[in-house]
Amino acid sequence: MARRFGGRYSPDPDTQPGKTPRKTQRLRVDPAGGRVNLMFLPPIVLAATSLMGGAGTLVIGLAGAFVLASGVWLLREGLLAEAEYNERKVARRPAWPRKIFAALLAGLGTALAAYTSEPGTVAPLLYGVAVGALHVAAFGIDPLKNKGMEGIDTFQQDRVARVVDEAEKLLSGMSQAILRAGDRRAEARLADFQDTARHLIRTVEEDPRDLTAARKYLVVYLRGAHDATVKFADFYARNHDEQARDDYLALLDDLDENFAARTAKSLLDDRSDLNVEIDVLRARLSREGVRLDQSTPVNTKEDQ
Repeated sequence: MARRFGGRYSPDPDTQPGKTPRKTQRLRVDPAGGRVNLMFLPPIVLAATSLMGGAGTLVIGLAGAFVLASGVWLLREGLLAEAEYNERKVARRPAWPRKIFAALLAGLGTALAAYTSEPGTVAPLLYGVAVGALHVAAFGIDPLKNKGMEGIDTFQQDRVARVVDEAEKLLSGMSQAILRAGDRRAEARLADFQDTARHLIRTVEEDPRDLTAARKYLVVYLRGAHDATVKFADFYARNHDEQARDDYLALLDDLDENFAARTAKSLLDDRSDLNVEIDVLRARLSREGVRLDQSTPVNTKEDQ
């Protein structure tokens, strides 16, 4: 099947006169990229060289390779968790420190590898400590404290976390399903909608009070969008029905507008709540005999 390729000078049906251009997608850099993939080389080399030794060398070498590979896997998971932590304004620290455990496994695996060629205690221990320290220096440690959660009800935050986890699973399922359709335009439009949905998710995370109003969007509407994406991908992969694609894109347009409107309303409500708190504080200060000038700092009686 022929595919349409776009470029700088290629016409885009979504940017023709009379149509509103879509927002530019934000590029995301994989936090666990090539440098982590290179970390799989040492366990591979260790496992290969162990095959040429005796039975004891083989067992210890394979054990060291397994420990090293497990550490790389933990490192990848830790970097992904740290990237999610850094992206959010309000976030809990990772449940358990994957990067720290990865450094420990790297040191232990190196010690086992060193033992195969230099049996003893001191040399493998020194090698292991050195590699563990270098691992921490290169990749750092996990975030060890919560971010932006001062004054937030932890019970409400737990409720938000459950809804957010379910929403993220639905968004990931949509990304996997749309690939079956093999249509780049639908993939790009879905990515735009997912950005809008994640903006609403971040808004709810920052203020759990918005959960009640946003639950319908993050649970009901997002579940419907997921099911519609799965059915469209399966149908379009078999028939390549242009009308079906147009209907699906129109559905995404409607969902995008509704999710954006819900996010804007949440932000407007937050501003209104802030204005109310400021007005109440000014009224209380006024009753206490404190004159509050907006252009100057507040001065209390004790300061006069």
